[in-house]
Amino acid sequence: MENSRSVEPRREKHLRAIVLTCLLLTVAPRVGVCDGYFRCGSSLVSADLSLSELVQKCGYPSTTETSVVDVRNESGAKVGTSTIEIWRYDRGARAAAMLVKVVDGRIENIKDESFDARQSRQPQ
Repeated sequence: MENSRSVEPRREKHLRAIVLTCLLLTVAPRVGVCDGYFRCGSSLVSADLSLSELVQKCGYPSTTETSVVDVRNESGAKVGTSTIEIWRYDRGARAAAMLVKVVDGRIENIKDESFDARQSRQPQ
């Protein structure tokens, strides 16, 4: 029979490993969402890509929405317009769709649709 002094450090080490694993499992799924990365086939894509690279790796989006908004200066005068597109990539029944926000032909961000929905439900 082992004495209680030699068992205690192993038990404490084991408990620390369990706590660390739980913490990583809680945080890890959100890392990809926060950083704006997602997987297309064997490629990992992010907002750093050009639109042509995104289409090459992921194909064309399932749907797109386009709007044109006025751009105003500090005093509120209209100085131009900006085109905003939302590209939606459906990823099947087991994964939330990815939303790619394109502003004036450049990718601004990439989000998981479920993350976007959670953000819109939070009180401002």
